[in-house]
Amino acid sequence: MPDETTIARERIDRLRAMAREAVGEGREDRAREYVRTARRIAERHRLRLPREFERSICRSCDTFLVPGRNARVRTQSGHVVVTCSCGEHSRYPYR
Repeated sequence: MPDETTIARERIDRLRAMAREAVGEGREDRAREYVRTARRIAERHRLRLPREFERSICRSCDTFLVPGRNARVRTQSGHVVVTCSCGEHSRYPYR
């Protein structure tokens, strides 16, 4: 029987896929709820969100970011700067 941590990770992965699908269908409010649920599951089980999921959500408004649709992505002096439509900036090292 899988332990709780494994089940939580599987649920987080499924919620990420559902959020991506919802944004593709134009249902940003539903995608935001999926992101909030995934964050709550991660907090409850003391897990970190996967890096690719954490970098594809806005920390302030919980929006699932899609470049060109609700996010702007730029490179700036060795960093990738992602700007959400709410105005929040995220900076990540360029690799």
